[in-house]
Amino acid sequence: MISRFQLPPPCFLFPRSSFQALKPLRNPNFRKPRFALSLNTQFSDHSDAGLLFREKILYLENHLNVDFRKAFRENPDSRSATLSTVKSVEVCLSSMGLELSAVGRVLDMYPKLLTANPDYDLYPIFDFLLNEVQIPFPDIRKSIIRCPRILVSDLDLQLRPALKFLRDLGFVGLNAITCQTTMLLVSSVERTLLPKIQYLESLGLSHEDVVNMVLRSPGLLTYSIQNNLVRKVNYFLEDMKGDLLELKIFPQYFSFSLERKIKPRHRSLVQHGLSLPLSKMLKVSDGEFTARLIEMRLQSLTADR
Repeated sequence: MISRFQLPPPCFLFPRSSFQALKPLRNPNFRKPRFALSLNTQFSDHSDAGLLFREKILYLENHLNVDFRKAFRENPDSRSATLSTVKSVEVCLSSMGLELSAVGRVLDMYPKLLTANPDYDLYPIFDFLLNEVQIPFPDIRKSIIRCPRILVSDLDLQLRPALKFLRDLGFVGLNAITCQTTMLLVSSVERTLLPKIQYLESLGLSHEDVVNMVLRSPGLLTYSIQNNLVRKVNYFLEDMKGDLLELKIFPQYFSFSLERKIKPRHRSLVQHGLSLPLSKMLKVSDGEFTARLIEMRLQSLTADR
């Protein structure tokens, strides 16, 4: 049994066969509820309980920069958790490369982690990222900073099903999940990933076309259907009179703001009777776009003479 106050051997230094201590999923005891506060982590009824409580508040506020009021409100168990419990979580996250400021941001975003048992709740997640997703250890930090929600996601109900779906879709080999795309793992297959695939196919795109689009622009699977995809598709087809072929070529179109970039630039081109491929219209900075627009207008005037 790994001591609560002692960091287990870093998994990346050992072969998978020697990493069993960090894989409580194979232990029946792991089926206990996650983030539950065990009896031995609660304050005893001693006269110095108030001082210990104050010490914990100061540690959260001054050391970790965590809003303790928010933490106690969202995770009532954290009120009675000992300071050593909080420190064990900090040590666990730090062992994976997160600097103190990042640890504080993660704990402030997800206060339930303040009462996590690292052996049961956190190290299995890191084991999953290292050995199943095969994220290199130096990139674990980036994965967590980009998507701290992964630390409070269920392995069997959320992360593993999402990984299987994404790999079946084509996220393998050169397109494998990386620290930049681990955020996809926290998306529900039935409620988030699959509906977006189906929506894109409903436009008349083949399944192969859609797969190629999401592999080139994985962010497609993170955008809201109603607030992003539908609005941008409607503007592209109805106002820009675009061809779906352009979306297949440049799926990054959906990553640009409709109101701040797509509409203003398209309208500027239309105003002067000009047009550009989506990539040339959107990928450049505002200054470059303006310069290109002026150049195209001059060329148009010269051609008309």
